[in-house]
Amino acid sequence: MPEETRVLAGECTIRDDTEPDDRRGDVIVVRKPDDTVLVHGAEGYQPVAWLTRAETVTAADGVLTATDGDQLLRVEIHETYADDGYPLANVGIPVGDCPDCDGRLVRDDGTVTCLDCRTAYGFPRDATILTESACDCGCPRMRVRRGRAFEVCINRECESLDEAVRTAFDRQWNCPNCDGDLRILRRGGLLAGCEHYPDCETGWGIPTGTVVDECACGLPVFETAGGQRCLDSGCQETDRAKASPS
Repeated sequence: MPEETRVLAGECTIRDDTEPDDRRGDVIVVRKPDDTVLVHGAEGYQPVAWLTRAETVTAADGVLTATDGDQLLRVEIHETYADDGYPLANVGIPVGDCPDCDGRLVRDDGTVTCLDCRTAYGFPRDATILTESACDCGCPRMRVRRGRAFEVCINRECESLDEAVRTAFDRQWNCPNCDGDLRILRRGGLLAGCEHYPDCETGWGIPTGTVVDECACGLPVFETAGGQRCLDSGCQETDRAKASPS
């Protein structure tokens, strides 16, 4: 992806799949860093033509061409009024100051990004960013529920959520299918998996919630946004307990 957003204003002819005929006029053409191409006319907020996250974008000899499968957007530039590049970052909620520069950190869709130096920190989408307190490293801290509520730095090189969960719950639960302990592992997501893997493939992802009880099957029960559930989401013991009269 280009590191900047290109903005061109000029008289152009536009050809795409939404209209049978070519259109011509004074427009603004925007090419975003993710290769989304937008062509805006004089009225309204909706582009007159666009292609979202195009597979290929080429610009040569006064023609910009964007394609995605069998979709095509072609902009022929007859006269250019302005053509320049500008920095563009994700728009998000301010959560603090960047520890690496004088920029502001903003939160958007699982990432905290500095608007100036573009340093980015990934975090779980269900986490709460604690804007009222900062880590010693200068980054914001976050609260995440994985068996209990953990407060750790968003910078994984400073504090590891995995290590915090591992310290709290590693080997705390027994494997129901063998004599092994459940270890806290990272395999795509955080999970509690049998130490005897691959001989025993027992394992479940750790849900967003806190441990509040022990299931009749021996595994922990979590309080989640959707109610109580066993670590094993398919546990029949939990279903029977829910169906039993109190």
